[in-house]
Amino acid sequence: MTLARTLYDLQQIDLNIQKEQETLDDINRQLGESEALTQVKAELLAEQKHLAETEKQQRDVEWEIEDLRNSIKQVNDKLYGGKSKNPKELVSLEKELDIFKAKLRQKEDDLLDLMAEIESVQDRIKINSERLGNLEGEWQREQKELAQRQAKVKSRLSDLSRKRQALAADIAKQTLELYEGIRLRKGQAVVKIEQGRCQGCRLNLAVNELQRARAGDLIQCSSCGRILCLG
Repeated sequence: MTLARTLYDLQQIDLNIQKEQETLDDINRQLGESEALTQVKAELLAEQKHLAETEKQQRDVEWEIEDLRNSIKQVNDKLYGGKSKNPKELVSLEKELDIFKAKLRQKEDDLLDLMAEIESVQDRIKINSERLGNLEGEWQREQKELAQRQAKVKSRLSDLSRKRQALAADIAKQTLELYEGIRLRKGQAVVKIEQGRCQGCRLNLAVNELQRARAGDLIQCSSCGRILCLG
């Protein structure tokens, strides 16, 4: 096997390593919680917080209603208990009673609104909880599949790395540096010769270049600088 062919085989391994690494990077990006899962969790947490706040408001209003009812009872007792005979005091008590009753009606309306809001929030929490359960089940299945794919890709990368090390061990350091330098600049360091043309730049090769390639010499295309390998 010529040195050019060895470098070509090394390049194939490097291309496969690059491909597998890109696959691994993509898998790693997908591992962990998905955006949809994170969003539903955040929405559910926000709804639960809203529910707790609304339930506290409900309890506060219920206490206010209880206080107002006690106040109304006290005024009623004074107004209709027969203890007060003063007309001015009776008029004042009637006005006070009207104020308490108006406040009570408003608080009872507020309570109904809060109860309706709580029911609505509870419905949303139920829907989001079910949605979250479905997403988590799907996410767990995907994560398991991704972890299995990750293990397989890592195994292939390990095999490719061992093959590369074994192949590179037989190549001189200077030649490897030449190969790496061209690959860094051009993306493809070694190209085949087909029908007398360099498959990197697609230009015809000089006769002496073809002769040297056939003789097994390590040569570079005079046009693009890539290493030439007979097909």
